Amino acid sequence: MSVGTEAAPRTGDLVKYSTGSLGMGVWVTVPGLLLLYFLTHTLGVSPFLAGLVLLLPKIIDAVVHPLLGTLSDRQARRSGNRRGMLRWGLLLAVAMTAMFTVPAGFSGTAAALWVGAWYIAGNLLFACFQVPYLTTPSDLKIGYHERTRVFMFRMLFLTLGLLGAGVVAPAMVSAGGRGDYVKMALVLSAGMAVTGFVALKGVRDLTTRCGFRAPDARDHSFLDDIKVAWRDREFRTLVLSYLFTGTTTHLFLAAVPFYTEYVFENSGLTAAFMGAFLGPALIAGPVWQRISRRIGKQRGLLISQGIFIAGSLALLAGERLGVAATVVVIVALGSAFAGLQLFAFSMVPDAVAAAEAQGSSRAGAYTGVWTATEATGTAIGPYVYSAVLAFGGFVSTTDGQDVAQADSALTALVFGFTLVPAVLMAVAILFQRRYSLDGSALR
Repeated sequence: MSVGTEAAPRTGDLVKYSTGSLGMGVWVTVPGLLLLYFLTHTLGVSPFLAGLVLLLPKIIDAVVHPLLGTLSDRQARRSGNRRGMLRWGLLLAVAMTAMFTVPAGFSGTAAALWVGAWYIAGNLLFACFQVPYLTTPSDLKIGYHERTRVFMFRMLFLTLGLLGAGVVAPAMVSAGGRGDYVKMALVLSAGMAVTGFVALKGVRDLTTRCGFRAPDARDHSFLDDIKVAWRDREFRTLVLSYLFTGTTTHLFLAAVPFYTEYVFENSGLTAAFMGAFLGPALIAGPVWQRISRRIGKQRGLLISQGIFIAGSLALLAGERLGVAATVVVIVALGSAFAGLQLFAFSMVPDAVAAAEAQGSSRAGAYTGVWTATEATGTAIGPYVYSAVLAFGGFVSTTDGQDVAQADSALTALVFGFTLVPAVLMAVAILFQRRYSLDGSALR
């Protein structure tokens, strides 16, 4: 079928396309879940410095992602596709391995510099893949509900990646040795490379069947693209809401290892809690899609945000709640997480379609701003948690050391995992309530 012919995406093409989210899930999960713990418990990096290692690369991302969105649009105008930039992203596996392969003589500041440098390189390569990859649903000539269907497939595979990495990675490094982190990175990096190649073919097949929405014929500057995206009230509202949503969920990921070790005194529960958080999304995703057809994406997203607030506050009970009840709460949080991802991401092509109807088609620019927002949230979340730990007087250690933490540190550890996420998600709701694009207007 030639390019330009509109047709519904085939399931096989969606599976190939969504396979790329398996590798994306690894990169999203592993640094967010393990880097802060790796730095403070194995490499002897202070919580404050460790937080900076996670934050500074993402500040760079805030500029790089929109720039890559503009470059992606230019590439699409010239070649009719965005796959050239996608291919650079396949090198992410190299950065992933190097980031956890810290030279034996490095600890403290030296180790922080090594990890931070490779984290920057990895984020740049991830952006080369993520920006054109997530622009694909906006490029396709499909409607409101079909865009939700594309993102439902993508979310299911992303969840598999998050779940696999969230369970396998902590299990492989449970002993806490440097060599364990290297082996973990090698195994997961190989999987990332394979899934990236499959996704490339999926992107090509989808655009061939469904048609390709070319960006505006005239090249735009990076700053001009940023201004156009920011002036779009609906898109701006969605971005601000997702900034706080992403910050909340990635704070949660970074805090899980601390919560299991210091509240339940069992670091082995990290893998179990991550499974309870991510596993339900495999079922919740299709359920949220059906809910979307009945009540719309906006209401579904607000409900998901509300559930996350309630679940976060429930975990304030700590060990008094017990492991079984904690798992139940985390399952509810995971179900809400599925909705947060599905609804927010599927609203981005809706905003792009609305902008196109008004005479502006810059899907790559919009996606670049969106992924920059996501990257910023992934950094701010762990940084906020590390700042709470530092404020409470948490003491970092190196491999093999064991330090008794002060009561203030333990209190900060729990509040940072419960009250802080609830407040951040409440702010996200305040922004999201201002979003007014109705799906019926886009069908």
